[in-house]
Amino acid sequence: MAAAAATAASLFRVVIRRETTTSPLAGKKHRSSVRIPRFAVSVDRPPAPTSAVTTSPEKTNPVVKREEEGERAVDAKVKEEEEESKNRSVFSGMKRFLEESKVIIDEEKENGGGGAPRWFSPPDTVDCSGSWQMEDPPVLLYLPGIDGVGLGLTLHHQKLGRIFDISCMHIPVADRTPFTDLMKIVESRVKSEHQRSPRKPIYLVGESLGACLALAVAARNPDIDLVLILANPATSFSRSQLQLLIPLMEVLPDPLSLGLPELQSLMPGDSERMELGNLLKGLPLQNTTKELMEDFINFSPSLPALADILPKETLLWKLKLLRSASAYANSRLHAVKAQTLILSSEKDELLPSKEEGERLRKLLANSELRKFADSGHFLFLEGNIDLVTVIKGTSFYRRGKKHDYVSDYIPPTPTEFKEVLESYRLLNILTSPVMLSTLEDGTIVKGLAGLPSEGPVIYVGYHMLLGIELGPLVSRILTERDILVRGIAHPLMFRRNDAGLLPDLASFDSFRVMGAVPVAATNLFKLLSSKSHILLYPGGMREALHRKGEEYKLFWPEQSEFVRMAARFGAKIVPFGTVGEDDLAEVVLDYDDLVNIPLFKSLIEKLTAESIPLRTDATGEVANQQVHMPAFLPKVPGRFYYYFGKPIETEGRRHVLKDREKSNELYLQVKSEVEKCLAYLKEKRESDPYRNIVPRLLYKAEHGFDAEVPTFEI
Repeated sequence: MAAAAATAASLFRVVIRRETTTSPLAGKKHRSSVRIPRFAVSVDRPPAPTSAVTTSPEKTNPVVKREEEGERAVDAKVKEEEEESKNRSVFSGMKRFLEESKVIIDEEKENGGGGAPRWFSPPDTVDCSGSWQMEDPPVLLYLPGIDGVGLGLTLHHQKLGRIFDISCMHIPVADRTPFTDLMKIVESRVKSEHQRSPRKPIYLVGESLGACLALAVAARNPDIDLVLILANPATSFSRSQLQLLIPLMEVLPDPLSLGLPELQSLMPGDSERMELGNLLKGLPLQNTTKELMEDFINFSPSLPALADILPKETLLWKLKLLRSASAYANSRLHAVKAQTLILSSEKDELLPSKEEGERLRKLLANSELRKFADSGHFLFLEGNIDLVTVIKGTSFYRRGKKHDYVSDYIPPTPTEFKEVLESYRLLNILTSPVMLSTLEDGTIVKGLAGLPSEGPVIYVGYHMLLGIELGPLVSRILTERDILVRGIAHPLMFRRNDAGLLPDLASFDSFRVMGAVPVAATNLFKLLSSKSHILLYPGGMREALHRKGEEYKLFWPEQSEFVRMAARFGAKIVPFGTVGEDDLAEVVLDYDDLVNIPLFKSLIEKLTAESIPLRTDATGEVANQQVHMPAFLPKVPGRFYYYFGKPIETEGRRHVLKDREKSNELYLQVKSEVEKCLAYLKEKRESDPYRNIVPRLLYKAEHGFDAEVPTFEI
């Protein structure tokens, strides 16, 4: 199964890292129902349909040209996205928040105080020009933090507005509504939305105070389908230094002044605050000094709005409100059954959010935790945080009772894809992958011109050690052919029997962003029915965690697991082989060795117990699904080779559905073709003058670092 081995790789930390001012209380968006493109690579707009590529072996491979055009198109879109968010600098999120808040506060002053807490729809989610909107989106209610303005998601409104129906809560500066009454306001809106759409979830996104409101409402309404997204919850208030401010604030003189330390505590993240501190101290910052100074100059006029948002009396009230909110929410955590995503900033200077995230994850049964190492308290105002990407990566987006990995899937944006591609940059440099494919007439060509343009298609192949071939394979197909391949993955990338030794689920967020789905017959059925391109490894974990001397040996089930379903939808089956793991590393301690060492045997048993068991009724080697990490020695890097065989048609072969013998014949044919692909590559790479990394580096030094390195003659 696709990406099963990425699981094992992550055991030893596979690291894949990661917006106009009008009156924000006005405006109600108008939605259009547009279906998301199946192979879209952009959340902003669908790409042009993929066209067939014809390749002549006598001429320069046009796929190379197509790949360059594809890269240029992606780069152009990335630049467009970067242009849209170019103001996301050190101060931009806070600056924008303060500017928009000032508009609201000025209006409240003109109207004599602002009135009672109320809901508004952000006007900057209205822009539907050139953008798709998710069909029948769920409601998202934003619950503000200590500021109460309701603009904490200002950097995310446009992207969130494409997949949610957003409303934000506004608590006027002069308002003194107690926590329990604020909770009833939210609860009333939740019940109203639930009555209107009882089959759809309701999202509650809360920061600090808002997170306590979300938890309280969820605890009181366990029968309503709620999804909570909590950023730095104030449930930790009793353990924070903020509580010490209450007696201090009562004796502070007016006006309350904000000095540099307080300003820095409001800045987006630790690294950015360090840069600001260095800047103000006059320390050199290499190439960033000019930009930071310009940012600070542009930001400075917005500072007076801080005192307007939180004057002394309001700040004192809000601190007391946090105290009561924290006590109320903590006393009812046991009653919270809602699906919950906790977002914790590890550099939060206002609340001990790092420790609180871990505590809540253990107390809330249906929860997941994501940590942000360099982020401050106001997480959503940081330019490097994309809430939509976080929701996609955690598979928290759904429009029904359960998340549907096909209908609820949102394809990666160019920026998201670029980040994933960058994580494989070193591997691509070290291995210079060679891609071959087969045209309909049987001609083998360099590039991926032989891959079918239209789905459904199932790519069936060999899983290299630790699934290390995955990144180059998926990214190259998307870059060169504009085809998003959905990998069938091991379920431990999505859920666990228990938390413990296995890598954190966050390790696999990028795989989910790129379309990985847990292995299940229903998911394969849905993907085929939607004419998707699917990546499947019948050998799964057993193949990717193979023993010493088992390179390029297939460990497939005795009976077909996919042929009859492929025939039902007339899907094309593309057999492929991947070679090169033995030129990158050598296994020195495999499962058979490790299981004989008591310490490692116990570790393997614990890891396997945490994982979701697969193929429990299978026989033979493929049934050996023990989770472990083989020890290996790296080699001087060789080269990766990929060969996609001639597509096998199942259209018109529906007899395979009922005839087990015929389906088994087709299954064995696919397996045989994969073995032929492997044999072909193993033989041909012997004549590749650039198989070793040294001649490849010399070639790049002469022709340019981005030059495509030649390979063997076909």
